[in-house]
Amino acid sequence: MAADTKARMIGAAIGLLQRHGLAAMSFTEVLAESGAARGAIYHHFPGGKQQLALEAARRNAEDVRGHLGELPDGSPREVLETFLGNVRPVVEASAGGGGCAVAAVTVDGGAAITDQGGLLAVAAEGFAGWVDELTGKLARAGMSPSRAAELATLMVVTLEGAHVLCRAAGSIAPFDRAAAALLSALPSEG
Repeated sequence: MAADTKARMIGAAIGLLQRHGLAAMSFTEVLAESGAARGAIYHHFPGGKQQLALEAARRNAEDVRGHLGELPDGSPREVLETFLGNVRPVVEASAGGGGCAVAAVTVDGGAAITDQGGLLAVAAEGFAGWVDELTGKLARAGMSPSRAAELATLMVVTLEGAHVLCRAAGSIAPFDRAAAALLSALPSEG
């Protein structure tokens, strides 16, 4: 039961980071959304808000990496098209005010700037894991390892940049333009 409470609190924190960012995430909201008792805060997160944000970012990064690992084994174009199709709804949420929980810990509040509690390290590890997962998929699909790493990095940069641009524009249009550019940059299969 205690592990379930902690998992619910981390899940609530992920959603709050996505919607409001680190600075605006509060324990009051985490408790309200998770249904946890007030005493659960320092029982599960003795390091306070920083520890909760760190664990939420780490879990979100692991979840995303798991989804990337489920992309089909196919041609590089199939991997890229499926990736773009799978992340489009996530980016659509950004156009409506959402965002990325992992990115949120890198840009919000003074704690991220000074990297108290290792927030930047967790984000860097998460993003690197996504790039590694995509690099492996693309290399198995026939790309050279260096080209696969370049395209994988560009895919993650496109996703994270789209969160920001689509949120600012209130539209999915920036993502759609970037997705079209990514697809057109990939050599045709013949």
